[in-house]
Amino acid sequence: MAANHFTLTSIPIEEKEVLKRLLELYLYDFSEFLPIDVNEDGCFGYPYVDEYWSDPVRHPFFVKVEGKLAGFVLVRSFPDHNNEQVYSIAEFFMMKRFRRHGLGKTVAHEIFRKFPGKWEVFQIRSNLPAIAFWRKSIAEYTRNDFQERKEEERVYQTFVSAPGL
Repeated sequence: MAANHFTLTSIPIEEKEVLKRLLELYLYDFSEFLPIDVNEDGCFGYPYVDEYWSDPVRHPFFVKVEGKLAGFVLVRSFPDHNNEQVYSIAEFFMMKRFRRHGLGKTVAHEIFRKFPGKWEVFQIRSNLPAIAFWRKSIAEYTRNDFQERKEEERVYQTFVSAPGL
């Protein structure tokens, strides 16, 4: 499976239910690293899903390979201490079949190009595969021009995505 044969498309509100179902798979995977439980209906539920169509600082994307859903990326932004916009990957998910082929890294790089400016990406400290993935992907994208800091529960990478990178 070639990592360069994918599409990254904004998710229309009409496909919100599809995103909700994919979020369940994502949260199931994520439950390995955080103590999250399903609700009475057997679903994890994602509390911010509706905000991706009502809040202008949130951006939902589907990733498709050969027209088939392969994953999603949820991007958000927030003001830093200087009131400058900072982009962040809120959630990033590739279905297992599409992992370990370079697709995730290629998608991440495309997202960084789509939103030039300051970035802060974080991972839960117990999620060692995610830390390795983001560290490597960001290092390659920025040619090692990024900072990393560790806090009690999270690891952060910060960098600037220049237009045209």
